Amino acid sequence: MHSPIAGRRGFTLLEVLVATLVMAIAVAGLMSAISSSLRNAARLTDHDRAALLGRQKMDELLIASGLEKGVPFQGTWGPEVTGGRDMGWVARLTPFEIPRGSRGVGAPFIERVELEIWWMNGARRQSFRLEGFHRSVMTRADVALLGSGVGPQGTGPQGIGVQVPALEDDTEP
Repeated sequence: MHSPIAGRRGFTLLEVLVATLVMAIAVAGLMSAISSSLRNAARLTDHDRAALLGRQKMDELLIASGLEKGVPFQGTWGPEVTGGRDMGWVARLTPFEIPRGSRGVGAPFIERVELEIWWMNGARRQSFRLEGFHRSVMTRADVALLGSGVGPQGTGPQGIGVQVPALEDDTEP
């Protein structure tokens, strides 16, 4: 007589172990890929949030009046809008284009708004720059600023000749 177990066919213990090993390797590879994707998505989320806040701040600066020119000023956003990240901005307004012969109080000119947006990614500071332009009218402070050598000197094409140092850039290439 034959034993009831001897007539059955199935997988050997070795085949089961090999199949389990192959599945473990496949799952480990998938988990690594998912982890990398999540890190990249988080990094892009920070950059997208900074871009959105930067556009909003640029809009505010372009419509604001009475801001000090030629001197950097800065601020930060609260954790409720940054997702708990440290994020801030540095801005500077400078004269950009002044028509020749019109440097008196009340004369129109083009003003540049330089805006650097920064955020912390762990211990590393990330940043990018935005630049905008708007029409402005000369004030006594603008005339004094131009007299001090900051801003266009009327030597380039269309009166362009900015002599303002650039904002510092902490990003690594």
